[in-house]
Amino acid sequence: MTNYLLEKELSKQINYLRQVIINTGLDKGLNHPDTVQKSQELDKLIVEYQILVNNNIHF
Repeated sequence: MTNYLLEKELSKQINYLRQVIINTGLDKGLNHPDTVQKSQELDKLIVEYQILVNNNIHF
């Protein structure tokens, strides 16, 4: 998979997981283990995305 496609896929996953977190937080509360777990998953995806984007910057 090219970096561009990987970047797009990660972006889609990040946006999807954001919606899941919002819905879970509204349904179960922000401190519920399910919400916290999804938030931690989102953190990992964001870090992965940032690494990918930063490694693709060419000067």
